Amino acid sequence: MERSLKTFALALCALSAAPSHAQDADGAVTRAYVSNERSSTVTVIDLASGKAVAQWPVGKRPRGITMTRDGRYVLVCASADNAVEVRDPATGALVATLPSGADPEQFFASHDGKLLYAANEDDGAVTAIDLSARKVAWQVTVGKEPEGVAESPDGKWLLVTSEEDNSVAWIDLATHTVAGETETEARPRHVEFTPDGQQVWIAAEVGGVVQVADVASKEVVKTIRFAPPGAPDYKVMPCGIRFTADGKTAVVALGRADSVALVDVASGEVRGYVKVGARPWHLAILPGGGSALVANGASDDLSLVDLAAMKVTATIPAGEGPWGVALGR
Repeated sequence: MERSLKTFALALCALSAAPSHAQDADGAVTRAYVSNERSSTVTVIDLASGKAVAQWPVGKRPRGITMTRDGRYVLVCASADNAVEVRDPATGALVATLPSGADPEQFFASHDGKLLYAANEDDGAVTAIDLSARKVAWQVTVGKEPEGVAESPDGKWLLVTSEEDNSVAWIDLATHTVAGETETEARPRHVEFTPDGQQVWIAAEVGGVVQVADVASKEVVKTIRFAPPGAPDYKVMPCGIRFTADGKTAVVALGRADSVALVDVASGEVRGYVKVGARPWHLAILPGGGSALVANGASDDLSLVDLAAMKVTATIPAGEGPWGVALGR
């Protein structure tokens, strides 16, 4: 535990360019919020102590989780309730329930803080929710079983993955229309823009790869394959991807391979692997970029990974089936 406390303290002291919606007025990230899909709870982690300090009951089968851009609320995709919950980060109290379309899986808070984009797996659509009015602003039909969703840093594009169609839809945010599609390997689950907005990384879970698409051409320019020690190919199932704030390193959760991969963004070369808990889904990079907090869906815990040392420095119990991680206060 002493090691855990020191690691968390170092991560918090090294604050740099973490996303603004994960900070308080002084720039401090103090908590992590973890959605647990099997127990329908959210675990609250105090980053200073490295301990779980609360467990909130929430809607059924929570998956996607994020903060509003102003840091005022925690947003939770209650997938089986067909709703997005707005919760008080201090108490977990339910503030509001947002209309979201059927079976919201993942979502993305728009960079301007006005909208929340939710991928609706059962509807084959993406829904834009007006956070101020708390109503649907617009909806666009995309491929079957959409899950991953992300807005480009320049606010021009909204990308949505289709697990069944093996594609990514490019929605023009000026017109709310699908302006193009990029074919992918099997079952794309997550999509993430590089900080400079020039590339988008697509995790194809069943394909076992991450594909890198050029934003200007919308074409795949690189395919990254993984070979974590001791894991057969069929267990390599990429899902969550996060970039360090400097844009130099990607951390990729590899699912049933029970590992995360550290990838050099410029070259696409895998720097190494870290064995974590069972079935890592998603993760968050702590401020400063030195550590990642990984949600392990099958071992019901979180792994704190030292990215420079490439090793787990702490394991924190969560609820049943931890899936997503959001940073806030």
